[in-house]
Amino acid sequence: MAGAEGINPQILVWARESAGLSLDDAADRLGLSSSEAVTAADKLAELEAGTRLPTRPQLAKFAAVYRRPLVTFYMQSPPPKGERGEDFRTLPASVSHRENALLDALLRDIRARQAMVRSLLEDEDEVVRLPFVGSTSLRDGVQSVVNKINDALGFSVSGGGRSGGPDEFFRELRVRSERLGIFVLLIGDLGSHHSALAETVFRGFAIADDVAPFVIINNQDAKAARSFTLIHELAHIWLGQSGVSGTPEAVDEVTPAGRIERFCNDVASEVLLPSSALADCPPGLDRNDKASAHRIIGGIADAWSVSEPMVAYRLYRLGWIKDATYRGLNADYAARWRAVKAKEKEKAQENEGGPSYYVVRQHKLGNALIDVVHRTLRDNLLTHTKAAKVLGVKPSSVEPLLRRFESSRGALFPDMRR
Repeated sequence: MAGAEGINPQILVWARESAGLSLDDAADRLGLSSSEAVTAADKLAELEAGTRLPTRPQLAKFAAVYRRPLVTFYMQSPPPKGERGEDFRTLPASVSHRENALLDALLRDIRARQAMVRSLLEDEDEVVRLPFVGSTSLRDGVQSVVNKINDALGFSVSGGGRSGGPDEFFRELRVRSERLGIFVLLIGDLGSHHSALAETVFRGFAIADDVAPFVIINNQDAKAARSFTLIHELAHIWLGQSGVSGTPEAVDEVTPAGRIERFCNDVASEVLLPSSALADCPPGLDRNDKASAHRIIGGIADAWSVSEPMVAYRLYRLGWIKDATYRGLNADYAARWRAVKAKEKEKAQENEGGPSYYVVRQHKLGNALIDVVHRTLRDNLLTHTKAAKVLGVKPSSVEPLLRRFESSRGALFPDMRR
């Protein structure tokens, strides 16, 4: 079989390393086999050294495994590092190079899909420029940004708590955000559980575009944390800053990025749990007693349909619990979430049932994104192949997903057309 001429071996090395794969891992995923004379990893090393050329089918496999366009492998030199936007994270040492490489691949995919959505909206008769994108700054102060986000979402400040639970509250927040023209997606992997990224790697990602702003929420994180992440990323959009965010407790206020993260954390916590709900220090709360803090935080979280880590953050920022108590609480919450995830994984392995693929996919993509694909495809402005790329599904899954959307939209969802 003819080899692929004009391939720069350095590109093969760069593509593998930027995907976070060792020689052994990459050889396995590429389907290279070992023989008595040479191992699969050695075969890959020969390709990377340029001592032999990859076949054209092998090159297509490289593109798929490394998540790069085929044309990349014909470049004369590796391209510059992919743009994440601002990296607002303060990462623990446990986050590996492979995890960061997977995150870069995920963000490249999201940015490409966002660019396609923007192009689709610009091709329509009337492009809506969203005036709230980049309309504020840190100089405005936390409360000013809180008020603007509340006004846009249609929230009124109340000290009496919220009915329903965290899931219901997040659904309401998401619908209100999508009505504003913001696309809210739940994505935490590259399409398989092998590529899942924990919340310690990233919590959320915002693309502050004035035509098609995107908010990505890591769906590997706890469900109760999603409302906080959504409002946090909305704050980034109001500030006009695209970037990737980490967990609220992992913030280095010394750096400019850390100060921005703290600001967005404070905005999110004030929107979700207004100061009117915390006018006075709760009776019985001991700044040094983790047990009393657990009890009081649980009650506040239930009353306001928010996560306990978010309430703990507010109490810490108010100075009502000490740093050591706050860190201890976060360690407890993290351990509890790990136990929940382990139990959910075990349950999923035991039970083959559950929601259909298209129900889950619609939930992750959000109705705003599916609506754009639906109407532009029906208006012949989009092909099924490009629709599949925007939605992150196979072309054969586009129509079943759109039919699911058509059947559910009238009964369950508002018309998302802007």
